[in-house]
Amino acid sequence: MFKIIVLFFVGIALCYFLAKAILKFIPKKAHPFISIALIGLAALLAYKSYDGIMKPIKFNQEKSKRYTKVINSLKVIRDAQNAHKTVLGKYAKNGNDLVKFIDTAKFAVTVARNEVRTVNKGGGISVEEEFRVIDTTGYTDVRASFVGRDYKNMMKVPGTDSNFTMTLGELIKTNGYKAPVFEVKVAKNVVLAGLDKGLINQENEAFSDDQVKGKFLSVGSLDEVSDSGNWPTVYDQADINKEKNK
Repeated sequence: MFKIIVLFFVGIALCYFLAKAILKFIPKKAHPFISIALIGLAALLAYKSYDGIMKPIKFNQEKSKRYTKVINSLKVIRDAQNAHKTVLGKYAKNGNDLVKFIDTAKFAVTVARNEVRTVNKGGGISVEEEFRVIDTTGYTDVRASFVGRDYKNMMKVPGTDSNFTMTLGELIKTNGYKAPVFEVKVAKNVVLAGLDKGLINQENEAFSDDQVKGKFLSVGSLDEVSDSGNWPTVYDQADINKEKNK
């Protein structure tokens, strides 16, 4: 933006000195033609300045629209994977398995309660101890959690002909436990295809907290046990508002 402003004022200065030179060295008969040419040049400079200012604004507006749709799909995949792990103890290998799971699986409905039991400690000594007991009272369809969400097409990147890339892995914890992890991602270049290439390159270098960092939009991680996305909280505001209104 600063560069555009500088170029704008440099252009004005050049036009001024050019006009002074024309008045001094060019015959008066040619002045009307020169004036028309200068007006055209000024109009071109004004357009270029306006376009230079508006291009990043329009880019960011379109980027936000595209990112919102992509992130919503990533959230559906994340929720589906978490449900899969809750019911089956592991993450699904691909999108087709996730869709089948949502269509057929059920969550157990449980109720937790405290129960006092008499425990024999030996030597004729018995004590009462309190235990936490979880009872299964019924089952509910997993699909009920995805009503109104396009889970059938969740692996398709919105607005493109591409699909998200899903990768599973395991992390060995200090106690030897192998924690399952997953990552789903798509390159920003795919999402932003057709927009200004220079601004896309700048977006790929994003690093601030109010931006989607790096070259991908992603959820989950293969390096840590996490189901978080790499987008800023502004893209979660709609979900936050829904929770508040419940």
